[in-house]
Amino acid sequence: MKIDDIAKLANVSKSAVSLALNGKNGVSKETRDKIIKIAQEHGYIPRPIIKADQYFPTSSKLLRFVACTNEGIVTEHYETMPFFTELINNIDKQIGSNGYSLIVSAISIKNLKEEIARLEQEQKSAGILLLGTNLTPEQINIVSSVQPNLVVLDTCFETLDVNFVVMNNIYGAYQAGKYLIELGHKNIGYVESTTRMYNFDMRRKGFLQALEENDLKIAEHNYFSISPTVITSQEEFKIKIKDQINKLPSALFCEADYMAISVIKSLSELSIQVPNDISIIGFDNIFESQVITPELTTINVKKDRIALLAVEKLIREIDNNENDKIKLFVDTDLIERNSCKAVR
Repeated sequence: MKIDDIAKLANVSKSAVSLALNGKNGVSKETRDKIIKIAQEHGYIPRPIIKADQYFPTSSKLLRFVACTNEGIVTEHYETMPFFTELINNIDKQIGSNGYSLIVSAISIKNLKEEIARLEQEQKSAGILLLGTNLTPEQINIVSSVQPNLVVLDTCFETLDVNFVVMNNIYGAYQAGKYLIELGHKNIGYVESTTRMYNFDMRRKGFLQALEENDLKIAEHNYFSISPTVITSQEEFKIKIKDQINKLPSALFCEADYMAISVIKSLSELSIQVPNDISIIGFDNIFESQVITPELTTINVKKDRIALLAVEKLIREIDNNENDKIKLFVDTDLIERNSCKAVR
């Protein structure tokens, strides 16, 4: 989070942000309060003018949610992506009900060690909820070395002495595979993310397991790769579809809902109807999955449950000095809508 970002969110100039955060005249009280509120919500504290405790609660009741941004999955605009928005909102509800306050901080993955140390130096937290979606074990260990009261969300590395709470990716994708097979699909395709991470790798494992148990395989030409972070028609995908228009799979599993919605848009532009010509199933159950036409059949990730378990564990570590580390997998649900149909 930079001054430029705060200025955009507040719809004011950078100079107005500087004046407000430095306690100088030149901006109205209403504007100053608005800017400070945005800075508080995003964990931004300018150095060295503002004292942290001027606007933020004491460290004993402060929890920090940290997202490490890059150009892959967790971009600088990650908070606009439905999955992360829903997760953060659920975390905030759980924290508030337990008498704690939440600061949301976004830092660059390139300067992880320096940035996490800076955040904790400027405003010490009682514990960190770390969005681990795009992080390596080494990077997670860096955060753990700075703040040992740590729970990592949205990924899991079993060999680390760290708490993890994550959706059961293998089970969810296995559910998706079994569902398509029960509908009679045998010629099934797979749409994978161009950017790889733990969640996607586990989903691929679970989906292929469901197929293997039923003596099915995915033909090499039925693997497709698209971007996981935008909802738009995908040109390379359309080209590959057109190249095999006479031998299309009857169903496609997409590693995330964003990808599934992009696939539906792309197929529509080629006059290929979902689900009459091809069935589509996604993963995540984001809000947009209900407003696309047709509504998307998907795997529901229980973001509220993940948030509850993560916050409860972190608070137990803080309040009760609970040192036992845990790895929690939260099972998923199949949400049946209108993007899949049985094979005749």
